Amino acid sequence: MREGRFSAAESEIAQRYSESVSFDRRLYRHDIAGSIAYASALASAGILSADEFEMIARGLREIENQITAGTFVWDASLEDVHMNIEAALTKRIGLAGAKLHTGRSRNDQIALDLRLFTRDEIDQIVARLRALQDALLLLAQKYSEVLMPGYTHLQRAQPTYFAHYLLAQLEALERDHERLRDTRRRADVMPLGSGALAGSTIALDREGIAKVLGFQRVTQNSIDAVSDRDFVGDFLYSLAMIGIHLSRFSEDLIIWSTSEFGFIEFSDAFATGSSLMPQKKNPDMAELTRGKCGRLIGNLVSLLTILKGLPSSYNRDLQEDKEALFDSVDTVRSALELFSAMLPELTINRERMESLANDPQLLATDLAEYLVGKGVSFREAHTIVGKLAASGKQLDALSNDEFRAASNAFEEDVREVFDVRKALQRRTATGSPSPENIERQIARWRELLEPE
Repeated sequence: MREGRFSAAESEIAQRYSESVSFDRRLYRHDIAGSIAYASALASAGILSADEFEMIARGLREIENQITAGTFVWDASLEDVHMNIEAALTKRIGLAGAKLHTGRSRNDQIALDLRLFTRDEIDQIVARLRALQDALLLLAQKYSEVLMPGYTHLQRAQPTYFAHYLLAQLEALERDHERLRDTRRRADVMPLGSGALAGSTIALDREGIAKVLGFQRVTQNSIDAVSDRDFVGDFLYSLAMIGIHLSRFSEDLIIWSTSEFGFIEFSDAFATGSSLMPQKKNPDMAELTRGKCGRLIGNLVSLLTILKGLPSSYNRDLQEDKEALFDSVDTVRSALELFSAMLPELTINRERMESLANDPQLLATDLAEYLVGKGVSFREAHTIVGKLAASGKQLDALSNDEFRAASNAFEEDVREVFDVRKALQRRTATGSPSPENIERQIARWRELLEPE
């Protein structure tokens, strides 16, 4: 690539600093698929003969097999995955290989490879996301009648069902699924044929290339096509949000596994011990997930920082987008796989959860709403019940006289408020945790997660 313009060799220091083949080689399948499609377009345009196209396609597939088998020798002096494959092809088949790059730039080539990679990885991550949702749904079905205290500010707040909590995680992951679906649509645009920034005098059938590679659309501006990394930013944001959801889920599980809570226990297969304290059983897998979320956020910020100051068209700074992308993809894939395997092995301490869910103080809001049903304004009812809660006695331990002293609106039926399961049955609004609603939501998720 330096022949012609440069009279001196590149410094070895500069080569080491600028090479990307050490990490972008993982794009080889996408690069080869793009090159075969491009060669087909060159043949249709009369730039390649039918024999030359067959030589190129066969040579590229042989190189792909070599790379897959681990016998391909990568050369850092050739900088990147594109030049390594092109050089190997030309060495293998001769002049026909040197024709492959006609009208093409590494700028539109890498833009294509990244879009192909992003599409494929979104499909892989969606499959793992669905597997985790399946695991959550099975848990919700298994423990659909288990009561638990719900929390705000990490303080016990109101009773709910464990299944309702698990279904909440499903909702968050479904938003992740929707984001990935939207990201895939924006990534599904074919940039090849844009050249370095202003196309080429060799007009190829870009729509034909797009069809071969399974793209729904082609880019409409060559300058934008080679510099656009919005889809990578979308993808990294989507992955960061998955990480945030898994991190928050991890935080709940970590807290609940403590002896102070005792709601759950991690299986031996997904817990670790202490190098010093023999009694310890630590939730390291959840803690690692919580920690890895920071990397996902960092990778997103890294890309946005790279993009925010670039002048139009391609700039070499864009080489730095790949390591952040690859790291986030690998991190999320492994985290989703881990959670899908870990959740079914959790031990759920039903007795402990339900004993705390039966705390009558958790029904203070129900008691205030009881007063509302008797004609008391909510603000007044809130104040009355707040004073009762501050009395130092459990709400259900108050005598009828003590209730009437607080408000004449209290009647004999006030005792019915303190039946937790009946209280939850009354939570019938859409999205609330009545048993009927939970049953409907489980059925809804079962249908939604059915394989297509």
